[in-house]
Amino acid sequence: MQVGMAAVFQNPFDTRADREVYQSDLRLADLAEPLGFESIWGVEHHFTDYTMCPDVLQFLTYMAGRTRTVGLGSMVVVLPWHDPLRVAEQVAMLDHMSNGRLILGLGRGLGRVEFEGFRVPMEESRQRFVESAEMLLRGLEEGHCEYDGTFIKQPRKAIRPKPFRTFRGRTYAAAVSPESMRIMAELGVGILIIPQKPWDTVTAELDEYRTIYRQVNRAEAPPTVCAGWTFCDPDAGRAREMAVRYIGGYWDTVLRHYELDKGHLTKTKGYEYYGRMAQIAQEKGGTDVLSEFFLSLQIWGTPEQCFEKILAVRARVGCETFIPVFSYAGMPHEEAERNMRLFAREVLPELQRVDGEMRAAAPSSA
Repeated sequence: MQVGMAAVFQNPFDTRADREVYQSDLRLADLAEPLGFESIWGVEHHFTDYTMCPDVLQFLTYMAGRTRTVGLGSMVVVLPWHDPLRVAEQVAMLDHMSNGRLILGLGRGLGRVEFEGFRVPMEESRQRFVESAEMLLRGLEEGHCEYDGTFIKQPRKAIRPKPFRTFRGRTYAAAVSPESMRIMAELGVGILIIPQKPWDTVTAELDEYRTIYRQVNRAEAPPTVCAGWTFCDPDAGRAREMAVRYIGGYWDTVLRHYELDKGHLTKTKGYEYYGRMAQIAQEKGGTDVLSEFFLSLQIWGTPEQCFEKILAVRARVGCETFIPVFSYAGMPHEEAERNMRLFAREVLPELQRVDGEMRAAAPSSA
């Protein structure tokens, strides 16, 4: 299994200076390559303390210059907030500077505060995403962008520097609603999973996605990529205590940033599925029950428990890349670094060993 790490730059309730948060998470990102992680991932969010990374490609460009071998993943570039031609140029430029290490993750966004800030109606996000993604992905293969859609009107323009290797097989998109699964299959991209739904629901939707992918692309869908909020500790009791405090605390930031308790998503075109999810969660017991459910989906415990949980996720969703998030919800830097180092020392080699054994067995199985 390929294992990366993600930096998310959270500062809930502004308990620290933003600069301190940045210095802390950048120090963790600097540890990724020396500790043996195979990729570094960043996220895109705007305007709040939820995640202070407004330009994920800029963050990855910085990390490209500080590393030599690790992959550089966007989790995700939110296309409705960008001019897709500019995204195409930024992607091609970063891929050149990193010698082809970019892993391109795309999404359409969910935060009302962010859509309002960019003056983009949420109701338009799905079609804007599809048009932008179609133009971007085609452009990265052909070396120029051109599109005549409802929202995207782009005369033919070259991408310079020209993309020098294909992005097929290294482009992923976050998809939560069943409608998005179909869109991603038709676009020919892989699925990036952020655990937030029952695994049975996720696997059923992935089955449909893979079926559509085969029909449209005449090939098997790429393995999924899965992220997970992670806390690793030698003591199982302390691991549980810290997971409740920090992973539960992260879930509180999700509720605040996305306003999941406000009810607006049920009335927003294209986001009805999210609204139904929030309603069902409230009916089943409210915020505490939802927090405990989110906690159950994440990776926490002793190194042995973390290892087993990741293998269980892999068995469910067929992921070959796992992306732990080690620092979140105001966690002190010392705690986050201890968390990451223990995972790297005890869990990472075991995951890589299993992956190596499976690859070695593949020829004889065939």
